[in-house]
Amino acid sequence: MPVGSLQLPPLAQIRGIRLAAVAAGIRYQGRDDLVVMELAAGSRAAAVFTRNAFCAAPVVVAREHLQQDMPRYLLINSGNANAGTGASGLADARACCQALAQLSGCDARQVLPFSTGVIGQKLPVERLQAALPAALSALSDSAWAAVAEAIKTTDTVAKGVSRQLQVDGRPVTVTGIAKGAGMIRPDMATMLAYLGTDADVEAESLRSCLQAAVERSFNRITVDGDTSTNDACVLVATGAAGGAALSPAHPDYPAFCEVIAQVCERLAELIVRDAEGATKFVTVEVSGGADARECLQVAYTVAQSPLVKTALFASDPNWGRILAAVGRAGLRDLDVSKVDIFLDQVCIVRQGGVAPDYREADGQRVMNQAEILIDIRLGRGGARERVWTSDLSHEYVRINAEYRS
Repeated sequence: MPVGSLQLPPLAQIRGIRLAAVAAGIRYQGRDDLVVMELAAGSRAAAVFTRNAFCAAPVVVAREHLQQDMPRYLLINSGNANAGTGASGLADARACCQALAQLSGCDARQVLPFSTGVIGQKLPVERLQAALPAALSALSDSAWAAVAEAIKTTDTVAKGVSRQLQVDGRPVTVTGIAKGAGMIRPDMATMLAYLGTDADVEAESLRSCLQAAVERSFNRITVDGDTSTNDACVLVATGAAGGAALSPAHPDYPAFCEVIAQVCERLAELIVRDAEGATKFVTVEVSGGADARECLQVAYTVAQSPLVKTALFASDPNWGRILAAVGRAGLRDLDVSKVDIFLDQVCIVRQGGVAPDYREADGQRVMNQAEILIDIRLGRGGARERVWTSDLSHEYVRINAEYRS
């Protein structure tokens, strides 16, 4: 069960985007697993992809197509990652783009493919192609919730959020959906995220806005430290709201970028709250670093430590595991006598040793909670960073041991 109440809220329509989810039988039976998103002519798109060297075939093709033209369609399947499939996988991804292009009347380079699921298995191209006519016939501007369901793999809940703001005195809407629960350590995780807005945004400004949003959201979460072969985050701006195109010179551009970042942060948080087998939602906050890099170095070392994560699952206030993880994070010339560590407001380590007033009962009270803050203060500078993570449970092991069965 996810940590907290994660019921999918109503998702607002985005003028200029139509979507559909249908069942293609790619891997799952009796559920939708294929998505088509149609983008109005003139829409602009930006995307961020995995940094995994073994990136999936659809990632390779999507990158290529995005460099050549702006997309008219996004084509997404769940149940099969089309990763680790070599030249035939690339051919399959391109064949799917070509099939959708022929049916819709666009160029194949205007289709961006995305896949998520099991690595190393051939994509059932014929099944996917056979379902495309039904998907095109079902296109609707109100299918965001159905699409959020269709892209799930080991997710237990669909993930989405909508926000609104004013640009040039006109209402502008942003809606985002995401999937992901395991293989999560974006170096943007098996995660996919899609955001749409009816704002008009210049292409380079759209890319800058997305990159900044991803850096403070999807690049600040970890479930298991594994970066997927298929990660992608796409932001589409249709311009249907009218008004001047947003750029850094526009007075409403900062507010627009802040809303995009808030949507990404909420989706990232939902991914961790729905982490495979999770019983805890954990914030690791590191302050007092010399720079952001070393704060993140410490935060991720703690957040991905199997010993820390299993102690969290057991609700065991074994603070020595946190201390040891900080010590092995690799900071040069770390003065441990300046390090303080808190569980929520409970000081467990002061000046590098057990806090004189620490009581086990206080630590236990915090560890019994479903939501926990691990607050690490390095005493080296003014930098601060935050990472969200989860515990490591028996259920996580079971899910991943049985994933292909």
